[in-house]
Amino acid sequence: MLGVMVFAHGSRDPLWREPVEAVARAIAARDPQALVACAYLELSEPDMPTAAAGLIERGATHVRVLPLFFGMGKHAREDLPVLLTELRSRHPGVAFEQLPTAGENPRLTALLAEMALENAP
Repeated sequence: MLGVMVFAHGSRDPLWREPVEAVARAIAARDPQALVACAYLELSEPDMPTAAAGLIERGATHVRVLPLFFGMGKHAREDLPVLLTELRSRHPGVAFEQLPTAGENPRLTALLAEMALENAP
């Protein structure tokens, strides 16, 4: 069963979480069969191990991690692979897949360009 983890940095500001959780809600609405959870690197909960355990408890056997970072910075390039290695070791029967960062998707780049130019004089 597919699990999707929306992974973001985290913040102490509770309003900061809303767009992250909106992405998770949109994924769940688009595929009601998918198990969806948010996870945060720091300053917010749940962390990645806790979110992964929750998805697995609900039946996930394949977890796709969507990093909501704009580019391939240190967190996506270094921290996330370490976390995924730990999860693969802790849950050997589950496949964990790291998706490209959100900002690396050309569809998002095109959408941002469209947003910047819509209703321009």
